[in-house]
Amino acid sequence: MRKYLPHILIISFVFIAIPITSATGGSITLRSSYKTLSLSEVHSMPNVSIRKKTKWGFGGHSTINHDYNLKAIKGDVVVVDNATGLMWHQNGSDDWMSWDEAKEWVEDLNSRGYAGYHDWRLPTLDEAVSLLESNKRNDLYIDPIFNKKQELIWTGNRAGSQSAWFVRFINGFVGWFYVYNYSSYVRPVRSVR
Repeated sequence: MRKYLPHILIISFVFIAIPITSATGGSITLRSSYKTLSLSEVHSMPNVSIRKKTKWGFGGHSTINHDYNLKAIKGDVVVVDNATGLMWHQNGSDDWMSWDEAKEWVEDLNSRGYAGYHDWRLPTLDEAVSLLESNKRNDLYIDPIFNKKQELIWTGNRAGSQSAWFVRFINGFVGWFYVYNYSSYVRPVRSVR
């Protein structure tokens, strides 16, 4: 038995190290609840490669290997990411809006039941940052499966009592704005698992 022990340990380690995927195929779980995030929390986000830290946020990209699928559901277009178990609104909002208007826009989307669902929300910062690509594609740091109009999107996370976090796809930057002074686009998300 002692001579087989190293083999058993190696085989056990291999099985423990293999990621277990969910029924939707996703193996990466991103934070889906809102909270006020400090700059140090943002600088230490998982699944992110940071190329430059600033006092407002950071420049960088996601390290997640996405598995996107474009789908039309009840005439509405969505992007399902099998790697994270998230469903994204493919087009996002047509207009810039304040943070409060963005939350209202998502409420209206839920009232209509976009793609048959009523649980759309602003993405958390972790979820929005997961969309950042390492290289520009179609002039933005986001996969071309998404509409390229939304060069900047709000998240549901606050940076303080009067500010919220955003992701800027035009230059791969993550930062915060005062919610009463700035506008941005919206790209709603929902969890599929």
